[in-house]
Amino acid sequence: MKQRVAGRQQIAVYGASGHTGRFVVAELRRRGVPVVAAGRDITRLLDCGFDGEAVGIRAALIDDPAALISAFSGCAAVINCAGPFLDTALPVAQAALAAGAHYLDITTEQASAWNVLQQMDRPARRAGVTAVPAAGFFGGLADLVVAAGLGTAREADTIDIAIMLDSWHPTEGTRRTGARNTAVRQVVSGGKLVPLPQPAPEREWDFPAPWHRKSVTALPFSEIPLITQRVKTGELHTWLSQVALDDIRNAATPPPVPVDASGRSAQRFLVEAAIGRHGGQLRISVSGQDIYAVTAPLVCEAALRVLASPPPRGGAYAPSALFDGAAFLRALAPQHLSLTGLPD
Repeated sequence: MKQRVAGRQQIAVYGASGHTGRFVVAELRRRGVPVVAAGRDITRLLDCGFDGEAVGIRAALIDDPAALISAFSGCAAVINCAGPFLDTALPVAQAALAAGAHYLDITTEQASAWNVLQQMDRPARRAGVTAVPAAGFFGGLADLVVAAGLGTAREADTIDIAIMLDSWHPTEGTRRTGARNTAVRQVVSGGKLVPLPQPAPEREWDFPAPWHRKSVTALPFSEIPLITQRVKTGELHTWLSQVALDDIRNAATPPPVPVDASGRSAQRFLVEAAIGRHGGQLRISVSGQDIYAVTAPLVCEAALRVLASPPPRGGAYAPSALFDGAAFLRALAPQHLSLTGLPD
């Protein structure tokens, strides 16, 4: 087992020049964490205007394992923000482990999350480090909301996750990921993982104010691999607001536009979990502004918690397998998230 150096707190952000990557670098700096801004294109990294004294700049291509390992050398953790993660997750995770660093990413892609959970668990244990896929808005947030509702329980009759976005102006990276992600999406039905029915089911969902009743369409993301890693349920489905789906399907929808000094867009979101158990139903919701921007505090909080208290034997985990869901969400409120219905 590789011995990691205690107290080595520098974190590498791979894909730092991307839209979400820049938010992650800014959040780490706000928290006083030394950052290595890494990526495939040195010109793009330099053009970001990162402060050279506070942020190191290192370039490495995905197909160059030695360069990736060198880019992550001396780092305690690597946060991968470079999609499509079907192409980047395993190479970056393997290089992070070889450098003795924890690995986290923000994938929305089910196949990518499963790849990390299944293929990197044993190597991470051998390296004595931790791998956490999908620790951002899609995947990780819903996983933590469900964990907050279940507490110590590991089973539910039904779990429905409804995601309300009042708009979705996709980044260039989101467009590329959508084009690359042609894998069949899966849900849980009848207690088993099954393909999402086609055409995708539609329904009405009663969101809290100010959204109220809205049309939603079944569209599962990387929360399915995360939740099923630790929770047994008869039904697990994710629903996305139709207005957001219409935006993302429209090639003419422009990218997000910043409306404040932090670079956030005006987009508002709400993620609600409806958990059916023992004949009752519990609803928990979290809301905030800009799904790309909020990914930064989510994945940075996860990285710093892993550094503060890593699993003693390493391995690959869903966020909810490592963190208390309610405590994690409360740590981000009210600055980043508004919480409703969280159990005491």
